[in-house]
Amino acid sequence: MVERSNEQRLSEILKAVSDATRRSILTALVQEGPTRVTDLAEHYEMSLNAVSKHIKVLESAGLVTRKTHGRIHLIEADMAPVSEIDHWFQDLRSIWELRLDELENLLTTKEKK
Repeated sequence: MVERSNEQRLSEILKAVSDATRRSILTALVQEGPTRVTDLAEHYEMSLNAVSKHIKVLESAGLVTRKTHGRIHLIEADMAPVSEIDHWFQDLRSIWELRLDELENLLTTKEKK
């Protein structure tokens, strides 16, 4: 059951960053630090409501957090979920490295015969 949950989590993160606008928002937050929603929205040719929806997707994936101070909503990047993507890529690389090692062993064995 834990494996399925990790797969769902990874899918949620990858879906969140599959959109160019959400990647741009995340990049801006990493570069600029915590930013008001209205300030973020000024960078995009879309409504505040549309930008808010993108932020909600990033929040659901755990890639951003929201802090509220009165009427001010500050959005901040949380890069911890990115480590899950890194781990997945490391697993893929490990699989390929094992396969390449096996191929090298097979070829070396054939050459010796």
